[in-house]
Amino acid sequence: MKYLKHLLCMTAMLFLLLPGAAASESKGGGVDLQGILWGHIKDSYEWHVTNIGDRPVIINLPVIVKTSDGWYAGWAEDFAEEPLESGPHAGYRPCRNNPNLFIATKGNYERRIVELQKDGTEVRPFDLSITKSVCVLFIDAILLLLCILIPARWCRKHKVTDKAPKGFTGLMHMFVMYVYDEVIRPTLGKESDRYAPYLLTCFFFIFVANVMGIVPFPPGGGNLTGNITITFFLAACTFLVTNFSGTRHYWKDIFWPEVPAWLKVPVPLMPVIEIFGIFTKPFALMVRLFANMMAGHAIALALTCIIFIMATMGVVLSTSMTVVSVGMSIFMMLLEILVSFIQALVFTMLSAVFISLARVHEAEA
Repeated sequence: MKYLKHLLCMTAMLFLLLPGAAASESKGGGVDLQGILWGHIKDSYEWHVTNIGDRPVIINLPVIVKTSDGWYAGWAEDFAEEPLESGPHAGYRPCRNNPNLFIATKGNYERRIVELQKDGTEVRPFDLSITKSVCVLFIDAILLLLCILIPARWCRKHKVTDKAPKGFTGLMHMFVMYVYDEVIRPTLGKESDRYAPYLLTCFFFIFVANVMGIVPFPPGGGNLTGNITITFFLAACTFLVTNFSGTRHYWKDIFWPEVPAWLKVPVPLMPVIEIFGIFTKPFALMVRLFANMMAGHAIALALTCIIFIMATMGVVLSTSMTVVSVGMSIFMMLLEILVSFIQALVFTMLSAVFISLARVHEAEA
């Protein structure tokens, strides 16, 4: 019953916050569904929380860029809220403190800071700004450290024979032992302890990021694992760990596999396929995590927007579709929690499998 209350509170907060977003991004009296979806999924220099009436509640984040004139440091609020309507820089949000800096609202650099030259060309400056994704990344990293250091502190103060911990520490122990005993040890065997720190870090980072992305208000609400840059980095880490851990037999199977000679010379068909496979494995990790989490966020927001789309179509239809939308949104939130765990587990399991395949020895082949 306690968890049901928490779920209802989260759902109520979701529908308290999203109407403001829908109102702020509507065009011509209708709901700009595409604008709402991309506004919540894409990265930005501002963290839009909600609207109170016509006034948006925004967390302004630091802006740090290196332009042709030197470094510029400020805040997202230094840029105008509305783009220019006329002139050579029409459609761009100008910076009040630097006449050459703008936030593009169209083109290849949409939603990014650009430096516009006098001839109208766009130059992307070196950008070290703390964007929404970066801010969420820091928050999730701090939460990850707390999730690991708090149970670690308990372990340092207790013996193995002591009674099992309860509460949060007991929950984290359960997660750690489940991933280690059911995923890492069966896959890597004797080398489990060597790669367990990396694999457990992958699991908990992805799981924390996924769960925080479901929370509709700060410090949650950031679609971190729905950002392909983040999933690319995680997949690249697995790629490096896998290939730097590769044994001599692993590399022999890639460059000179045990197949008929005509598949290797004079045309190295099988070596090319094997080398191609080295890159397709982490690519699959990247795309699977990115696509699943981004799609989940998009579907949840689309279901919520049904309320606002149907608001102008009569009381009966609006009320009935609101009930359907609320029910489907609650279902999607529950499903997203499950998917958050599954995707973290799948990424960890596949990473363990790839590492295990790279650690094969001659006697095991």
